[in-house]
Amino acid sequence: MSANRLKLNANKTELLWAGTKNCLSLYGGSFACLQLSADTVLPSQHVRVLGVVDLLISSDLSLEKHVSRVSASSFHYLRQLRRIRRSLNSDSVVTFIHAFVTCRVDYCNAVFTRARKVTTNKLQHVLNAATRVVTGTRKCDRGLFQLLHTELHWLDVPERVQYKARCDDTPLSQWTCTSVSCKALCSSCFSGLQATYALPLVISWRLTASVREVVGLLLSLTR
Repeated sequence: MSANRLKLNANKTELLWAGTKNCLSLYGGSFACLQLSADTVLPSQHVRVLGVVDLLISSDLSLEKHVSRVSASSFHYLRQLRRIRRSLNSDSVVTFIHAFVTCRVDYCNAVFTRARKVTTNKLQHVLNAATRVVTGTRKCDRGLFQLLHTELHWLDVPERVQYKARCDDTPLSQWTCTSVSCKALCSSCFSGLQATYALPLVISWRLTASVREVVGLLLSLTR
């Protein structure tokens, strides 16, 4: 490093020994250090991903520590918003929720692709609590599913992850309208909230049905 005129930043250098819990238990918690010239980097149980704010990866390559931190910070802001909920209208509460809560849940959530349900459930509890703050309902009240999906038009955490991964990897021309991501995008297009650039690519048409069939709005993508 000295030959290349580089200097080690000890505050931003971390060492992680990764492996399964069984493999890590064989070492008894004592791992070798990394010696770089006169600097010594000690091993850590959790490291921060370079270029990503507050994304922690544990030694067993799990995201439990990251999910716990996101849940704790989100519930902190939800408690603060609940105190002033009576002084705010619904639109203002939704704006604060998106600014302080859902942005944390959605930040780099593509890493939760194919994650275990026990991991995503912690973030789902955050969205459920945010829904109760917006609607003014209590934990024991029923109809949370309808409030979350029908009134607020929010997706569950696994669907939000799927939406993010699909938007990053798949071109719009290859989407199918049966996917969750396409439904969310088409809904935002017709409502005028966002993604209006994709509106010319979507054609709406109604199916002529008999009396016993349901007449619905169908979507097709232009090629």
